[in-house]
Amino acid sequence: MKRILPGLLVLSLALSAAPVLAGNGNGNGKGAQKGENKVKVTRSANPANAVHCPPGLAKKAVPCVPPGQVKARYGIGDRIERDYFWIDDPYRYGLKQTGYYVRAGDYVYQVDRDTHKVLNLIGAVADILN
Repeated sequence: MKRILPGLLVLSLALSAAPVLAGNGNGNGKGAQKGENKVKVTRSANPANAVHCPPGLAKKAVPCVPPGQVKARYGIGDRIERDYFWIDDPYRYGLKQTGYYVRAGDYVYQVDRDTHKVLNLIGAVADILN
């Protein structure tokens, strides 16, 4: 019995030290297993909004409009039919004199004089004037 007692003592110490040396999991696992009580809060949609907006777009000045579409511009092949001004002296802005240019909003476009179709986007007015 005297020889078994020290062996059992060493064995019990080794087995009891295993959970202590295991560590805390380094943040892996569920919070409830660590004794933490976390409450999961879910947001319900606002019934006043008929259209669902992603959270990032709902906070914008113009809700539910992606940033690239806030300033809609004309593309090549589009027709500019209203809200434009002809540029009479393109050389003054550093443009070729052979083309026809219009200003629509804050952008300058090269257009076909007969069809008003956009041939080329020249750039922002502020960039051309500088």
